[in-house]
Amino acid sequence: MTTAPTETAAARGGAAVPLSRNRDYNILWSSQLMSELAMEVAAVAVPLLILARHGSPLQLGLASSALAAAHMVAVVPAGMLADRWDRRALMLCCQLLRVLGMASLAGALLLDRYAFWHVLLVVVLEGFLGSVFDPAEHAALPQVVPPDQLSTAVARNAARPYVATLVGPGVAGFLFSALPLGPFLTNAVMFALSSVALYFLRLPRGRAGTPDGAGPPEADGAGGAGGTGDADGTDGADRAGEPAGRDIAAGFRWVLGQPVIRTTMAWMMVTNLVFSALLIVLLAMSGEDRVGPGELGLTMACFGAGGLLGGLFAARLHAVARPPVILLGFTWTAALGAALMAVVPTGLPQGALLAVMAFFAPLANTTVLTYQLTVTPDALRGRMSGVAGFCSGGAGVAGPALGGALTALAGGGTAAVLLCAGCLVLVALAATASPTLRRFPAPGPRAS
Repeated sequence: MTTAPTETAAARGGAAVPLSRNRDYNILWSSQLMSELAMEVAAVAVPLLILARHGSPLQLGLASSALAAAHMVAVVPAGMLADRWDRRALMLCCQLLRVLGMASLAGALLLDRYAFWHVLLVVVLEGFLGSVFDPAEHAALPQVVPPDQLSTAVARNAARPYVATLVGPGVAGFLFSALPLGPFLTNAVMFALSSVALYFLRLPRGRAGTPDGAGPPEADGAGGAGGTGDADGTDGADRAGEPAGRDIAAGFRWVLGQPVIRTTMAWMMVTNLVFSALLIVLLAMSGEDRVGPGELGLTMACFGAGGLLGGLFAARLHAVARPPVILLGFTWTAALGAALMAVVPTGLPQGALLAVMAFFAPLANTTVLTYQLTVTPDALRGRMSGVAGFCSGGAGVAGPALGGALTALAGGGTAAVLLCAGCLVLVALAATASPTLRRFPAPGPRAS
């Protein structure tokens, strides 16, 4: 059985099942964890493989650029697919294709048939399928979690990437040292297990209506007030023959027409851009001061540990703190932490500051994502997630280049850190001056 009625226990007057016993939520969470863990393993294993086969720095750059390009090209259309098609089937198809991609690479290594074009093809496939999987998973979350548990579910999801960040690189290095095909075979197995779990996922047959307070969507495909289908009251599958560009444009129009969502997306994009640049600058500083590989690894691990710890406490803090306090507090904490990095020694002291900054990131993400998922009509959640993924992905691609440029232009890591800190101060000042962020609303109850 792969579908379930839309009526929840809470709607019938019964008690909601705790998340720890929510079967479908746990399937979603574990499936995405395996995806993120596999991506972290591949992020280390692919460069190791290219270098082991005497690949050039150009090939390393091409592989990294191909992954980023595939993600950027696919993420917005992927949101449209998540709104048009059966989300469970879409996720299952992605995982099965990822099994084939990773298994083909492991098989080629087993048969000693390594080819760089093959690696590049698998990297592009991984970037594309990961971008398709993510919006479907995000949009499905409110379908399996009651509204009063959504912020807790989002907080637990926010801790998930940090688990992958802490575990994935070490696993990749160990497996590659033992057997070069090991990381890719392990990834194929993880995607296969994720596929098996998704086969048993149950999503509601209908789609949730527009939540109270979200405002009436546009009539041309930007959302439906009530009902169980797509943005115009039809089921997504019935819209398969309509132009895809129209649905994508409707998603952008709806996001841009929502002041709170529009403002928070811009705020998160700029913050992620500067933070991504800061990480590159810190690596450059560590190289200037000849920080050892072991200490450098621990410094970066502090970032993952801080984020994981923050994810564990995000639900509790979100329940007691007002949203504007959370968002503005995170912004000023990041600015202060970046400024202190210019004066503390490189290595673990900077890692401790990274941990503090990362601790508050899941809380801010929980606040923003809970609001976005609550006020966005179900028929538009995939496209909203696709637009958000495009913004954050663009920041992730441009951030490292910005960090390298700042280091070169500033003539050293310390000056570049101060520039990053200055940028974060400007972001914090703009956020504080923004009426939208100063009065960031708590998400209201969804319409039944």
